[in-house]
Amino acid sequence: MNITQTPPRSWKTKGQYLLHALRPAQWTKNSILFAAFVFAYGDRSLNITWQHGLRVIPAFILFSMATSAVYLCNDLWDRKHDRQHPTKRHRPIAAGMVTPKLALATACLLLIVSLPIAALLSPPFAIVLAAYLGLQILYSGLLKNIALLDVFIIASGFVLRAIAGAALLQIPISPWLLICTFLLALFLALCKRRHEKASIEAGANARQRISLQKYDLLLTDQLIGIVAAATIVTYAIYTLWPDTIEKFGSAQLAYTLPIVMFGIFRYLDLLYRENKGDRPEKVLLTDLPILGTILVYGVVVLTLFTKCNGQ
Repeated sequence: MNITQTPPRSWKTKGQYLLHALRPAQWTKNSILFAAFVFAYGDRSLNITWQHGLRVIPAFILFSMATSAVYLCNDLWDRKHDRQHPTKRHRPIAAGMVTPKLALATACLLLIVSLPIAALLSPPFAIVLAAYLGLQILYSGLLKNIALLDVFIIASGFVLRAIAGAALLQIPISPWLLICTFLLALFLALCKRRHEKASIEAGANARQRISLQKYDLLLTDQLIGIVAAATIVTYAIYTLWPDTIEKFGSAQLAYTLPIVMFGIFRYLDLLYRENKGDRPEKVLLTDLPILGTILVYGVVVLTLFTKCNGQ
């Protein structure tokens, strides 16, 4: 059902709808930029201090600006289809509360500002950011309609975020950490597709993206189980890998494995028992057990690294 409305005249109201269209809740995904700093902080072979962590903050802001530009362009591209969707029709652009002209102008402005500043902050970081934007353009225009490949592209975007954080600080990043990032992102993407497919079969979402027509619930459940197990095993191997122990001077990082397992189990509980797998970014901001898991993990990791290096 088309619910297009007349755009608001008040600049204050326009700004509120435009801010909503930028999807600030999605900015939590860019926190993966800090991963390279967090794990390099405990590496005895690197001289990483808190000052390096402060450099990641402007990079996080620039990456968020660029991703918001992508969201605006994606919503512009899909606005006709979104108007037929039971929930996406309420998005500001689809609902007509943000005009295409304003959305396009804002997206261009965000890119014009973020990319040059990113280049000044760190040329390698800017290159990775540009690669991420190129990947998102391909995804929005074509690849999101190809089943299975779409979730791999989403996961690759998180890997590029992790690489961007390392490129910013010009520090190496463990291949194991990149694999863990990829698997965890793939797990979340599959959970989202599973929720969307289940909603279609329940009759809640009669119209959805083309790729969902080729997803099967049983297959998706199997893939989720495989990727969840692979994520846990890969992280366990990473914590006990000889290079990891040598870098951090301790095998105590393995003590964080139960925390990681609990986080994955809790997310599976939300997906299958509470039917909350459609918006990972919302879960990360609103579910207290997930928030507590992330907080405890961060505190334990930084404590271990600080203790091991005597900082």
